[in-house]
Amino acid sequence: MHITITKGTNGDKVAVMRGDGSREAFGFPRKGPYPHDAFHFFVERELRMTAGFWGLIASGMTPGAVQALAADGGHASASRAARPDPAIVELIQAERLVECFEAASWSGGADDTALLAMAEPAWAASHVPAPENAARKLSAIRESLDAFLDQWRALPDGGAIALDWQVGTGDSR
Repeated sequence: MHITITKGTNGDKVAVMRGDGSREAFGFPRKGPYPHDAFHFFVERELRMTAGFWGLIASGMTPGAVQALAADGGHASASRAARPDPAIVELIQAERLVECFEAASWSGGADDTALLAMAEPAWAASHVPAPENAARKLSAIRESLDAFLDQWRALPDGGAIALDWQVGTGDSR
């Protein structure tokens, strides 16, 4: 699946072309200086998640359908912490780790020990286990993510970065 993230002034845009030729386009408001969905890309790709945000998009779901799946499956949040449906465990695992990487990017960085110290209680509070091999993959996620963030900082508004998703769901692009 080919993903293009375009930098905007108040929000960013994502265009997707799946391996089957179908397309999806959506926008998202700025949560911080970097696109939230890019954090998902690097976390989920390195952890080889097939049922995280990008794996579900690759399988044909729309972002709205992913949100509905998360809500219907009992997405654990501060106001509604409960055991989630198994179908959304990877979504939650990824989201909690994404939040840690985002926090680290806003504060100047964190090493693997600090990231894990943030992520472990977040996964526990959300009633999901740590993703398999997460602790061993943090450095690889950070390395790829840091390269992207360097490119993003240098990108003018209206500029875009292309990413290719190749994890799971049979999408071989």
